[in-house]
Amino acid sequence: MQTLLFLILFPILVACLLLFVKRTTLRYAVVALSALAIGGASIYLLMRYAFAGAVYFAAPSEAASLAMVAIEMVLALFIIYMGAKFRNYLAIALAVVQAALIVYLEMTFPENLHAANNLFIDQFSIIMALIIGIIGSLIAVYAVRYMETYHHHHPEVRDRQKMFFFVIFAFLAAMFGLVFSNNLMWVFFFWEITTISSFLLIGYSETDEATRNAFRALVMNLLGGVAFVAAIIYLAAEPASGGIDLARVLASGDTAVILIPAVLIGFAGITKAALMPFSSWLLGAMVAPTPVSALLHSSTMVKAGVYILVRFAPVFAGTFAGFSVGLVGAVTFVVASAIAISQSNAKLVLAYSTIANLGLIAACAGVGTHMLVWAAILLIIFHAVAKSLLFLGTGAIEHRTGSRDIEDMEGLIVRMPKMAVMMFIGIAGMFLAPFGMLVSKWAAIEAFVQVPFGLVFVAILAYGSAVTVFFWAKWMGKLVTVTRETERIEKGFLEEPWAPLYIITGLVIAAVFLFPVISSTLIEPYVLAIYGITTGLAQTNVAIMLLMMALLLILPVSFFLFRRTAKHLPAYMGGRPATPDLHFAGSLGMTREAQTRNYYLTDYFGEARLFRPGAVVCIVLILASWVLAGVAL
Repeated sequence: MQTLLFLILFPILVACLLLFVKRTTLRYAVVALSALAIGGASIYLLMRYAFAGAVYFAAPSEAASLAMVAIEMVLALFIIYMGAKFRNYLAIALAVVQAALIVYLEMTFPENLHAANNLFIDQFSIIMALIIGIIGSLIAVYAVRYMETYHHHHPEVRDRQKMFFFVIFAFLAAMFGLVFSNNLMWVFFFWEITTISSFLLIGYSETDEATRNAFRALVMNLLGGVAFVAAIIYLAAEPASGGIDLARVLASGDTAVILIPAVLIGFAGITKAALMPFSSWLLGAMVAPTPVSALLHSSTMVKAGVYILVRFAPVFAGTFAGFSVGLVGAVTFVVASAIAISQSNAKLVLAYSTIANLGLIAACAGVGTHMLVWAAILLIIFHAVAKSLLFLGTGAIEHRTGSRDIEDMEGLIVRMPKMAVMMFIGIAGMFLAPFGMLVSKWAAIEAFVQVPFGLVFVAILAYGSAVTVFFWAKWMGKLVTVTRETERIEKGFLEEPWAPLYIITGLVIAAVFLFPVISSTLIEPYVLAIYGITTGLAQTNVAIMLLMMALLLILPVSFFLFRRTAKHLPAYMGGRPATPDLHFAGSLGMTREAQTRNYYLTDYFGEARLFRPGAVVCIVLILASWVLAGVAL
C-alpha cells in the first residue's frame, strides 16, 4: 500500500515544490528526478504485483473522505467564481447542481458511504499506472524545455510556468488515485481533479480562444460529473448493489440493478473520453501547448474515460444498454476517422485519430465480452505510447519549422532525419503490422464476429480502419519524400533536448516485441479473473508477427547496405526532362516546378459535413442506453 500512496501523494508534493522554482535548470532537475522516482515506483508495482491478482488495502478513510468533500466544495466555488468572471453561466449551473448532489449524498446516506477497502491494485491498474508513471512523467520532462521555447516564440503569453507544472503533477497524482481507488467516492474525487486540471491547462495562454475552449471542456466534463454523482446516489440508496465499493458493485450478480448506475458512469466515461457528441472539447484542447495535448491524449484525462468503461465492461456484456454504448463508440470511430482525412493540421489529425481510437476502445467495452476487453486493453497500451510520441514530435517539428501543417513536413527525412524516423515509427505504430494497434483491431473484429449483431460492428470497424490507412499513409508519405537542395535544420543526436522522445520511440518498438509477454502476464490473467475465461495470441500468430517485424526491418537496413552503389536518378515527369532542382518544361513552353500535395477531400469528409449527423446518431444512442437500462430494471 505504501507504493500506491507514494504514487498518489508524491506528485502532489512535487507540484507544490514546483510552485517555488523559477530557474529552468533547477526546474528541469526537479522534474527529471521526480519522473525517475515516479517511473521507478510504477515499475516496482509491476514487479511486486504482476502475479498477485487483485490486492485490496483498507486505507484510512474518515479523514481522507472529509478532506475530499471539502476540496470538492472549494473546487465548486472556484468554478462558480471563474464562471461569473467569464460569464459562463452553464458552468456555474452545473457546478451548483453537482455540489448540491454531493451534499445530498453526504447528508442522506452517510452510513452507506464506506468501502471495505478504499485502495486496490490488479493487472489492469498496473498497466494504467505504467502508462501514467512512465509516459506521463516523460511528457513532464519534455515540457520543461518546450515551455521555455514556447514563451520565447510567444512573448505575448504571460509566463505562468510555475502554475503549469503544478497542475501537470497534480494531474498525474489524480490519475494514480483514480486507477487505484476502490471507493467510488474517491474515484469521483480524482475524476473531478482531472476535469479542473484540464480546464487550467487548456486555458494556459489566456487568449479568448483558449478560455472559450477551456470552458467547453469544463462544461462537457461537468455533465459527466453530474451523471457520476447520480450513479453513486443510486448505488448508496441500494446497498444490495454493493454500495460505493467498486469491487462489490462489479461482482454483484444483479445486473439489472447495477446497469442503471453503470450506464450513468458510462456516460461520464463518454464525456471524459471525448466521444461524440462531446468530441469538440478535445479538439479545442489543441490550442494548449503541445505537452498538454500529449498528456490529455496519451496518459491522462481521456484514458480515464476509457478506463472506467473497461472496468464496467462485465456489467455491459450481453445487455442492450451496453450494446448502445458500444455503438456510440463505433459511430465515433468511423466518423472521426473520416473527418481526419480532411485535416492538414497535424495536431487536428492526431486529435481526430485519438477520438476515433477511443471510440473503438469504447465499442469493445460496451459489448464487453472477454475477447473484446482483451483487445480494448491492448488498444489502450499501444495508443498511449504511439500517440504521445506523435504529439511531442509534432511539437518539436513546429518549434523548428514554424508550422504544424502536414504539407510543410515534406522532405522532413532530409531536413530533420532523426525526427522524421521517430515520427515514422509513431505513425507505423498506429496502423501498420506488426504494431499492436493493427493486431488489436484484428482481435476486435474476430471477437465481434462471435457476438449477436456483431456484424454491425465488424462493418463499421472495417470501413473505419480503411479510412485510417488513408490519412496515416498521406502523412507518412510526406515525411519520407526526398527533396533536393533542402537545408538540414536538425542538430546532432545529443544536442537536441529530445531525450523523452528517444525513450518513447524505444517504448513503441519494445511494445511490439514484448506485447505477447504483456498479454500473457497482465492482460490474460485480468480477463481470466473477471470472466473465468481468457484469450490470447496463438503461437502461429506470434510467429507471423515476428516475421512481419523482420521484413519491416529489412527496408532501413537496405539503405545502409546499398548506400554506395545506389544510383540517384532524376525525377520522372511523364517523359518531360527535369532539372536537378525539380523544374521541367511544361505545356506552352513554360517551365514549371514539380510539386506534390495530398488530397483532403473536404467536400466529402469535412467536419461540416460529417460531425452533425454523427453527433445526432450518438445522442440518440446515449438516450437509448438510458431507456434500455431502465427497461432492464
